[in-house]
Amino acid sequence: MADPFPPKRIWRIAHSEASLGWGGQEHRILAEVNGFRRRGSEVWLVAPEDSQIYQRASQSGVPVLAQPFNQRCLLPFHALRLAWWLHRHRIEIVNPHSSRDGWMLTLAARIARVPLIIRSRHFDVPIPNKSLSRLIYKEWIHHILTTSPKITSSLVSTFDLDPRAITTLPTGVDLERFNPEGPKADFSRYSLPEHTPLIGMITVIRAAKGVQVLAEAVHLLKSNHGTHVHCVIAGEGPALEYVESEVARFSVGNQFTFLGHREDVPEIMRALDLVAIPSFHEAIPQSGLQALAMGVPVVASDVGGIPSIIRHGETGRLVPPHDAAALASAIRETLEQKPKTQAMCRAGQQFVTTQCSLDAMLDQLDAIYRRHLGES
Repeated sequence: MADPFPPKRIWRIAHSEASLGWGGQEHRILAEVNGFRRRGSEVWLVAPEDSQIYQRASQSGVPVLAQPFNQRCLLPFHALRLAWWLHRHRIEIVNPHSSRDGWMLTLAARIARVPLIIRSRHFDVPIPNKSLSRLIYKEWIHHILTTSPKITSSLVSTFDLDPRAITTLPTGVDLERFNPEGPKADFSRYSLPEHTPLIGMITVIRAAKGVQVLAEAVHLLKSNHGTHVHCVIAGEGPALEYVESEVARFSVGNQFTFLGHREDVPEIMRALDLVAIPSFHEAIPQSGLQALAMGVPVVASDVGGIPSIIRHGETGRLVPPHDAAALASAIRETLEQKPKTQAMCRAGQQFVTTQCSLDAMLDQLDAIYRRHLGES
């Protein structure tokens, strides 16, 4: 659907991403790319040809430039090549999203004299060699985008940034797609006992996502309270074998179903009684915002940027990371205290609708571009 108030200014933007995998960060990049293309801007993606984001962007019609980022010894050559490409396409805005492409594209943009260089930071993880990194977080760029207030605070203090040069902007939710009304995923083939609560995680399966803590919490719910739940885990990742071994260690294998990669995330969420996000560290989890938009209860770890969207007792419940007992207790409260839980769901929906929609994100980005480049 076309935007009711398309911006007057048409931008020429190049995003880059070095990662080969697919997760929240890559999803965010494509949301920006496709959002501004829908609004009439010309947007390109620079990425490795064997990356998932390259393949997905190509399939959706996004102009892509194949660029390896793992050849450090060839950095000057690649930077000069990219500078020529940026100049030829008259790029006004560049926005790298990871470390390796950050160095290459930023250097190329400086050589090509691109008017606006933006650096996105998606995760609150330590920055090595802060004195050198200062170049791509302050000296060589014009603006920084982060996904959570905690990341913003960390960068401001680390590099003594002017607060006006950095903006916290979580990934916007497509409210048309993540709507509570619509079809639900059918889990009847798993022959679950009637009225068994469904807990879901939509995630890249890494150890830091805490699926193993959820397995222990499910064990505690069954052994201490006689509460039986079933967990569906949608996603793939490098820690799948480890997580499956942990599920077996807690003897809850019959209470977990690993769905693999799924594209029908809204349908899965509509079928859930609760979304769990037991991460050890996190920026702003998109599954959290999506669940809030759909009115699905959320229990999450009190880490990173999560508290900025899952406000304890207001839009969901927070627990300490690594604490299976606290997670089990919060899950039980969510399922049993229905009026309180429903009030949190209504507050969460209101929060996402008014502050975290995809169009609201694009509007804020457009305002940043205008502030730096003007209306002409």
